[in-house]
Amino acid sequence: MITQKIDRRSFLKAGAGGLLLGFYLPESGRLKAQTNAASKLNAFVHVGSDDIVTLFIHMAEMGQGTVTSLSMLLAEELECDWNSIRTEFPGVDPAYGPLQGVFGSRSIRTSWEPLRKAGASAREMLIEAAAQNWGVDRAQCRAENGVVINAATNARLSYGKLAEAAAKLPVPTNVTLKDPKQFRLIGTSPKRLDTPGKVDGRTLFGIDVRLPGMQYAVIARCPVFGGKVASFDAAKAKAVAGVKQVVEISNGVAVVADNTWSAMEGRRALQIQWDEGANANANSASIRKLFVDLAEKPGATARKEGDIEAGLAGAVKKIEAVYEAPYLAHAPMEPLNCVAHVRPDSCEVWASTQIQTAARGVAAKVTGLAPEKVQVHTMYLGGGFGRRGGSDYIGEAVEVAKAVGGPVKVTWSREDDLQHDMYRPASYSRFAAGLDSDGWPVAWFTRIACPSFGGLQNGVDRTGVEGVADILYGIPNILVEYHAADAGIPVSYWRSVGYSQNTFFTESFVDELAVAGGKDPLELRRRLLAKSPRLLGALELAAAKAGWGQPLPHGRFRGIAVTNNIGSFNAQVAEISVSQGRLRVHRVVCAVDCGQVVNPRGVEQQIQSGIVFGLTAALKGSITIDRGRVQQQNFHQYDVLRIDEMPYVEVHLVPSQNAPGGIGESSTPGIAPAVANALFAATGKRVRRLPIRAEDLA
Repeated sequence: MITQKIDRRSFLKAGAGGLLLGFYLPESGRLKAQTNAASKLNAFVHVGSDDIVTLFIHMAEMGQGTVTSLSMLLAEELECDWNSIRTEFPGVDPAYGPLQGVFGSRSIRTSWEPLRKAGASAREMLIEAAAQNWGVDRAQCRAENGVVINAATNARLSYGKLAEAAAKLPVPTNVTLKDPKQFRLIGTSPKRLDTPGKVDGRTLFGIDVRLPGMQYAVIARCPVFGGKVASFDAAKAKAVAGVKQVVEISNGVAVVADNTWSAMEGRRALQIQWDEGANANANSASIRKLFVDLAEKPGATARKEGDIEAGLAGAVKKIEAVYEAPYLAHAPMEPLNCVAHVRPDSCEVWASTQIQTAARGVAAKVTGLAPEKVQVHTMYLGGGFGRRGGSDYIGEAVEVAKAVGGPVKVTWSREDDLQHDMYRPASYSRFAAGLDSDGWPVAWFTRIACPSFGGLQNGVDRTGVEGVADILYGIPNILVEYHAADAGIPVSYWRSVGYSQNTFFTESFVDELAVAGGKDPLELRRRLLAKSPRLLGALELAAAKAGWGQPLPHGRFRGIAVTNNIGSFNAQVAEISVSQGRLRVHRVVCAVDCGQVVNPRGVEQQIQSGIVFGLTAALKGSITIDRGRVQQQNFHQYDVLRIDEMPYVEVHLVPSQNAPGGIGESSTPGIAPAVANALFAATGKRVRRLPIRAEDLA
């Protein structure tokens, strides 16, 4: 049961005791700290008189460990007692920047310096307050584990006792951050802060929200994308016990009841005639034909180096291939849901959302209210993978609440989730390459047909070509082209975005070049990555730990792949077997250079998570269309990797003092090509489309 808490501004006005340090996180990463509680700030650090340190996080927690890792950055420089840290999520405020939320594995990357500066600033203010209290020089004092110590007398004052006085001091304009050699928290793996609350049920996810007088709704949506309601008869739905109202909204017809089950039963009884629109005859075959036809024509240039025509013409050997990947659903374990309460002059939203700014924008648009009249309560997320970056489900809840005139929770069923997702786009790509007389690549050509989901610039969607247009391989002649293939299927970001399909394409094709040139796949990559030391380092470490080139047990085979994405460098070696038409992935060795590591165990968990996510897609994932409808309804048709199918995953971190890179999406792209390349070693058959099918194993 959720209870409404006092909002942040009321909290500040209430004059809670202690040091409240606000800091703004602009895109430049420079810290602007101030103690003016009325200022619009991006995040707050509160040191209470009870010695509790509260970090207000402007991100979101969907299982990736944000709460713990961001707190580590703060606590490292603050020199507080780790056991005193608490976290809360603030509301949306423009001062947080133009887009508040979690996406692109940016939480640590964008907070690495600002949060440390915030902790250091608070620490210096507490030290100064202690020095003034004792009447000594500030240099005589130091902070340690939540207290300030007088080095001359060994006298001690806790942060809680100093907080009120520290709050009255000016904020330091220039603080010195620790040398990495001085870190005591960063680089360690403390227990996650969010685990106890998740275990005992105190942690509240979006689906846990309950408000006084709240009603429950589900929505009947047109089964064909782009369709709309032609007419409906609500009589039978209203006859279901517990159903209170049936209202038409932009996305369909909402059935509102006093519990979710009654709402679902009412939806089953609802009689609707749909105008299915232009996509009523679309199917997977027709969509594929659209992609194939586009790929036959020149596209917009995404990357051009050297002279591709001359490179191919002068090559001793030419290799061509076509690769394909299907639409994929996100399928987070917590179904999409949102609670909204619309009043004449305000709107509140309780949601498991990745992007709070977008959620508020949608709510403001639906209600017609100014954005500052909309308050978004960020709940914990039961998985997101990019899906909760969209705000369609939030707009639905706000629209229903506006019609009903009270708080309403809209819940999606698993069938709703799979059949009305914003999918990872399908993609079709033509490849060609040329080798010289020694078998080394001298020319690389790719033409991609893929729906646009990141916006076009000069005819190219950069997210649609990432993983191809940004390869680090040292090939003198490269041309990458792109076609925006709009098939009428809603698409959006999916864990690792364009890399998720394009890395499968490129890393599989690189293996084809190795075979055509008589090279070992590792040898070829080493040569081509000679001028990319960080990716080469990850490759070397993964190969060494996997025993590349050493004998394997009978029936086992290896494949290798690399990825350069989200500021990190990843290499994977998959070890597989094929027996009686069944593929088994036994072991995955992954090496990653993600720069300075904040929480090694957190990185390891994210790497494992990304691998199982990508492996599920490689072996099982496919959304197919018939008569404009998604054919998959639930997990019996959209399966996930089971526990007995999970390989043993080894994670090895490349030591680095570079700034942190992203990690949440780093390992997802590389597993599919690593497995496919191992499958070629096992069977001699090249997998060029996903998911891997039974016929690929024969």
